[in-house]
Amino acid sequence: MPQNLFVGLMSGTSTDGVDAVLADFGGDGRPAILDSCSLAMPAALRDELLALNSPGPDELARAARAANALVRLYARATHEVLKRAGVAAAQVRAIGAHGQTVRHDPAAGYTIQLNSPALLVELTGIPVIADFRSRDIAAGGQGAPLVPAFHHAVFACGHPRAVLNLGGIANVTLLEPDGEIRGFDTGPANVLLDMWIQSSTGRPYDDEGKWAASGRCDARLLEHLLESEPWFKLAPPKSTGRDLFNWPWLSGRLNTFYDRAARLRDNDVQATLQRLTARSAARAIMEHAPKTQEVLVCGGGALNTGLLNDLRAELGRPVDPTSVHGIPVQLVEALAFAWLAWMHEEGRPACLPAVTGARTATIAGCRYP
Repeated sequence: MPQNLFVGLMSGTSTDGVDAVLADFGGDGRPAILDSCSLAMPAALRDELLALNSPGPDELARAARAANALVRLYARATHEVLKRAGVAAAQVRAIGAHGQTVRHDPAAGYTIQLNSPALLVELTGIPVIADFRSRDIAAGGQGAPLVPAFHHAVFACGHPRAVLNLGGIANVTLLEPDGEIRGFDTGPANVLLDMWIQSSTGRPYDDEGKWAASGRCDARLLEHLLESEPWFKLAPPKSTGRDLFNWPWLSGRLNTFYDRAARLRDNDVQATLQRLTARSAARAIMEHAPKTQEVLVCGGGALNTGLLNDLRAELGRPVDPTSVHGIPVQLVEALAFAWLAWMHEEGRPACLPAVTGARTATIAGCRYP
């Protein structure tokens, strides 16, 4: 079978690094990962990307500079994964590069991913597919989540199954045996957990949930966080990001809670935020797909043992990493963007009205030759 090679690149809401995969889609479109690599996000670039999630001075110029810096990291990751695989750039049909989301407001008709696809073409010599969300938003959709059609392509089976991506934000894909595909964001995943541990201890993330395990989930705070946010009660299709779940959101709710309750230890707050991720995701799955028999988990949060245990407790059914089905948890999204690039090149729609609420299915992305 002739090779049909694509590179997928992803830097997610957590802004911890860039993941790259080289995948062969063969003749049937079923992706096989040939190699992968991950590069850490430089601290200065990470800080600037996070700062650009909020209004600030000289935003346009700063965003353009950050986009170029991010793409230079994308190019390094591309060259590294090709070197590891022993593959020349000329053998690759296209790169799927999502960019870094810094604003997402589909109700207002826009989403912004910092990216510089033309520069990426120049640095790699490979065509680039980018700007995956805006066509769907133009068609009245949320522009997110982008991965449910991919999840169906690689994880669909003969019984109801959910695929839960735990990046900065959690999103779920609901897969039915009859081929029905639904998907939506369920709320925060790592974004609040990372934010709290960084502010409390200086550590970048809670390794395997050990710090949360040293604390205790406070039922009153958990209920306050869930009940004080109307977004959790919205019906799908829906999507969210750092525009909503950010430091002002968390600090404001903690201050309100402490006004009428005793202050908690910092690790108790961490345990409560971990349970918030688990409960909001579990509620969404059980409300919209109560017959789900198992949940596959991917993204950085899938490496958090405590979070997976909380999910099992909330769901009462098997919760397993996608690696048990052959795709490492930290490569699912990068592979998804290789697949989305392949779908674009094949002229096949990947943004689905049942997922995003758009008027019609659309081909995701724009091609930079």
